[in-house]
Amino acid sequence: MAKVKYYYDSENLAYRKIKTKKRRKFGFIALFLLASVLFGFISFVVLLNTPYFKTPKDLIQAREIENLKLNYAVLNKKMDQLDNVITAIEDRDNNLYRTYFNTTAIPEEDRKSGYSNNNRYAALEGYDNSQLVLNTTKRVDVLSKELAIQSKSLDYILKLAKEKNKLLSAIPAIQPVKNENLKRMASGFGYRTDPFTKARKMHEGMDFTANTGTPIYATGDGVVARADNTASGYGNHIVIRHGYGYETLYAHLSKYNCRAGQKIKRGDVIGYIGSTGRSEGPHLHYEVHKDGKVVNPLNFYYGNISAVEYVAISQQANQENQSLD
Repeated sequence: MAKVKYYYDSENLAYRKIKTKKRRKFGFIALFLLASVLFGFISFVVLLNTPYFKTPKDLIQAREIENLKLNYAVLNKKMDQLDNVITAIEDRDNNLYRTYFNTTAIPEEDRKSGYSNNNRYAALEGYDNSQLVLNTTKRVDVLSKELAIQSKSLDYILKLAKEKNKLLSAIPAIQPVKNENLKRMASGFGYRTDPFTKARKMHEGMDFTANTGTPIYATGDGVVARADNTASGYGNHIVIRHGYGYETLYAHLSKYNCRAGQKIKRGDVIGYIGSTGRSEGPHLHYEVHKDGKVVNPLNFYYGNISAVEYVAISQQANQENQSLD
């Protein structure tokens, strides 16, 4: 039962019943409903912005973020495996392939340098998981650059491998006179007594004594640069340019079996032993040059003699006797 309210009428000295107007009742009801709706809306907004209340959309996003983190973890693990494989290939490249072909190794800092431009990753910063994405992206970039460098390196190694056969054919690797045709090894590379002045001076080749007319063989593939007698002291002589910095000289010939500009293969007869020029008797004076510098020919006789023969020639060549030219 609703409460009945009264007020005191002082003029009539009596209590009178308070009559509430219907419009006012409806106003109170409307105000209450409005306040309730407003309070409910504010409470809903507050709850939405607290971590204690998650909408279905928030739950879906949270699940997607966790899936992405898991995918990044799996990706990083695969990159660890890929990094190990690349490191093994780089090690073989530097310490096996490049060593075999006598070429410079690629420095480690060049292989793993990544990209120095910091603005490259600016768009990835400022997010909740920026560090994870940033580190993974940098790793991908480093691996991509390593793969690019290694790919170019292997292309270069392949090119060297194709050139290797040409290089091996060009190296002066045999004796210019066969052992069965030799009388003896007259003089080797180094300081020897000059046969004419009797002074001790540098002998820049090896002297092979044999009968006049004994065949002389090209010691490596190349092109005849000269076949004449215009150089002082050498008499009739031949110079062959083999490429890769190698050049050989054959002096004191009796006659030629080649001409300037002619292509020569290792083992071809290019001339015959004689005693022309500054010479004390029939022999071949033989020199090897590498990159413009004279080197000991004894270091190159591995193509047609045995170990025993090499030791014997070495012992004779190292005796400080008198040269023949």
